[in-house]
Amino acid sequence: MARPTVKAVLLSPQRDLGGKPLLIVGPSLGTSSVLWAQTGSLLGNDFDVVAWDLPGHGVSPAVSETFTVADLADAVVELVDSVAPGEAFHYAGVSLGGATGLQLGIKHGDRLKSLSVQCTGAKIGTSEGWLERAETVRTQGTPVMIQGSAERWFAPGFMDREPEVSSRLLHALRDADRFSYAFCCEALAAFDVRDQLGSISVPTQAVAGALDTVAPPSFAQEVATGITAGGGTASAATLEGVAHLAPAEAPAHVAELLRSLIVWSESRGAAK
Repeated sequence: MARPTVKAVLLSPQRDLGGKPLLIVGPSLGTSSVLWAQTGSLLGNDFDVVAWDLPGHGVSPAVSETFTVADLADAVVELVDSVAPGEAFHYAGVSLGGATGLQLGIKHGDRLKSLSVQCTGAKIGTSEGWLERAETVRTQGTPVMIQGSAERWFAPGFMDREPEVSSRLLHALRDADRFSYAFCCEALAAFDVRDQLGSISVPTQAVAGALDTVAPPSFAQEVATGITAGGGTASAATLEGVAHLAPAEAPAHVAELLRSLIVWSESRGAAK
């Protein structure tokens, strides 16, 4: 099993990294760095915001072998080391990107300053459902997912209000490599860290969309409860009028939540 390689897009203004806190942001299945573009621009003056793309999505190369969500977490750390060797960083991720964040907290907690997991859970969906989707996309391609994804991703009315944002996200899905997308589905089929949440010690916020049918608010609460049960610091927040892609649907609200978490975590670190 070869570890996937992920590539990044800088969302903050071009400048030398290191002068500001580093925020790494991760995508949901079928999307790209486009998901974080607006939120990243709102945070870009105060933080170095770097978005990574899933294998075969956006700027990341396709894969031809199975990988796990833990492998994605390793790949994110490798990516960070390529731009800021050994640096600790803040992390925010959506859906599969959020699942990767949980794995970062479990496996690479020493590298994290804070963790924001959005529209995700410690287990998402069923193994059978993911394996079925993997097979469908392998044989028919990613365009077969566009209609269903549009219904899951966006709250009612969002596509009418924000046609450009929703169109760019659906184009990212259409353009994703079908085999890499299928491998992502298989990684989600095997993903279940419910019994490991107590090992996450980094300050964590779990964010849910009130209208998310994929990862409802109960999933965020389960993550926060699991972390605090192990002695960690975590809170859950629900965004009204939001479905599955919080940074695209509510960029100002997500930016505000992230800013408060990062500033608090930085001050906590400085006080140590």
